[in-house]
Amino acid sequence: MNQTHTPPSKAKAWLSAFRLRTLPLAFSSIFLGSFVAAYQGVFHWQILLLASLTTLCLQVLSNLANDYGDSIHGADSADRTGPQRAVQAGLISAQEMKKGMIAFAALSFIFGLLLILVAFGANLKLLLIFLGMGVAAIIAAITYTAGVRPYGYMGLGDLSVFIFFGVVGVMGVFFLYAQQWQNELLLLAIGVGALSTGVLNVNNIRDIDSDRKAGKISIPVRIGRSKAVVYHWVLLAVGVLAPVWYMKANINHVWQWAFLLVVPLFFKNGIAVSRYQDAKALDPYLKQLAISTFLFVILIGVCLLS
Repeated sequence: MNQTHTPPSKAKAWLSAFRLRTLPLAFSSIFLGSFVAAYQGVFHWQILLLASLTTLCLQVLSNLANDYGDSIHGADSADRTGPQRAVQAGLISAQEMKKGMIAFAALSFIFGLLLILVAFGANLKLLLIFLGMGVAAIIAAITYTAGVRPYGYMGLGDLSVFIFFGVVGVMGVFFLYAQQWQNELLLLAIGVGALSTGVLNVNNIRDIDSDRKAGKISIPVRIGRSKAVVYHWVLLAVGVLAPVWYMKANINHVWQWAFLLVVPLFFKNGIAVSRYQDAKALDPYLKQLAISTFLFVILIGVCLLS
């Protein structure tokens, strides 16, 4: 008897396009900045809630734009290995995906505006600065792979992830709480930014062949797989050592080094990236590194606040 394949419902297709597995990484910088705010006694639940909602919408917007852009530009072709993309598979039309992008861009703007109003009140200067940063984040989320000249196709995705998931995420969120800049927090921002960039690097190493064919000049396409693996180890090392440098000045008990219990998971990821040439074998390590980064951040927070 022939079995017919039933296509997923539209709701399931949208849920898949949201790529919820990327959210732990997106929340890492928000939580890290919030942990430091709590450590310094300036934490507010309203800011955490609104920052999380803004980040959620921005990440979904980025994922939808990536689905749309890669399908339009050819990176999500039959040659690509990895989770199925909704537009490329015909589950969601390009026009529907555009509408989804507009909706989440609007939600990102609304939640972001509420966030800075709660944080800064009538301080017009700070309101305008952070409003500009918010608009820049929305534009960056869309133009990574969508648009006429997507910067992800020019190898600039790593820089964008490092800035928005690291420096802007950690330093920006902390500033929302404390309304002050602290240079030493750059160590934490650099750490989570490097690990977040590492997740993108695993993705780009996995897709190196299909990206090359599509003209997407990611860092691994540009420098080759072997050098991309070295680059990956550097990102992992910086991701661990920069927070260690910060923590050694802020902990008082030996057990507060417990956040280092996550480090073996980073070694496991580096070894997998070094060893596995097959894209399907490498794919699970995107999620593994994202979750490891989130656990690292949670343990840093627990150790700071204990």
